[in-house]
Amino acid sequence: MLKIGLIGLGFMGRTHLENYIRLEAEGVPMKVVALCDIDIEKLEGHAAGGNIDTGASSIDFSVYNKYTSVAEMIEKEQLDCVDMTLPTFLHREISIQCLNKGLHVLCEKPMALNAEECKDMIEAAERNGKQLMVGQCLRFWPAYEYLKQVVASETYGQVLAGYFYRGGGTPTWGPWLLQNAKSGGALLDMHVHDIDMINWLFGKPESVSSLARNVVPGSGYDIVSTNYLYEDGKVINAQADWTLQGDYGFDMQFRVNFEKANVVFTADGLKVNVNDGPGFSPEISAEMGYYQELKYFVETLISGQDVATATPFSTMDSIVIAEAEIESADNRGAWVRVK
Repeated sequence: MLKIGLIGLGFMGRTHLENYIRLEAEGVPMKVVALCDIDIEKLEGHAAGGNIDTGASSIDFSVYNKYTSVAEMIEKEQLDCVDMTLPTFLHREISIQCLNKGLHVLCEKPMALNAEECKDMIEAAERNGKQLMVGQCLRFWPAYEYLKQVVASETYGQVLAGYFYRGGGTPTWGPWLLQNAKSGGALLDMHVHDIDMINWLFGKPESVSSLARNVVPGSGYDIVSTNYLYEDGKVINAQADWTLQGDYGFDMQFRVNFEKANVVFTADGLKVNVNDGPGFSPEISAEMGYYQELKYFVETLISGQDVATATPFSTMDSIVIAEAEIESADNRGAWVRVK
């Protein structure tokens, strides 16, 4: 029986808890035994909503051991792993603390504020012989999994171009998100999803050119558009904007053009438009990426295998790309080589 401690009970923490409860009900030999948050209200189930509808369920919070201190929880509880859905500026410190205690760690995205912090986390995982996985959930999102499959297999030939986007209103579920030093702004908190997807699909680009601006004072870059340079000449762009107020809601999409087709994902679903025939909608799972991500994490640990998707080295590369984008944006879109 895999025993899990969940650290952080905001929007994403509650989303993870709901999925763990489902996995346990489905017979996966795991159990969340302890919850930790400095906010007592959240420990009782009072968390703010996020920018995407993950469903809602009634959770009996009385069945869990509750803590306001990570140190106390990992000392008193007999845990196998922790799931950490904390603000980004705490990722390095708390991950290392738990890894040093001999626990496997699932760390919510982005991995950390910069590559140096990522390296420290990886070193701690290796030193303690424990698994460290980063919650870049798009790697488990069915539409993006399909895209990964057809890119890797060259089902429709080589990629010619790609466009990735996500946008929504300014986040209100955590004041730290609007403090650049703690979150990295929309570029590192929201745009990092598409940075990571581009990295996962195509590898690190040679260089990036980013145009970005700050709208909410002190929040970092709120709007960003980045071009990615690859040796083979494919034209890749990604955009993010978390200043879309009013009734806009939330939107994420992609459009990738291949030699023999284009693959498009919007709110209407996934569509393949082949060049020489009728388009079609591929059969993909209806599950959300959060469920598939957590199922993969716990089943990998239970089987004694190593994490192969969303590995810390790969997700660190996404932070390396983000750092190059920030440098480019600081210099009005100048091309910056990715290290």
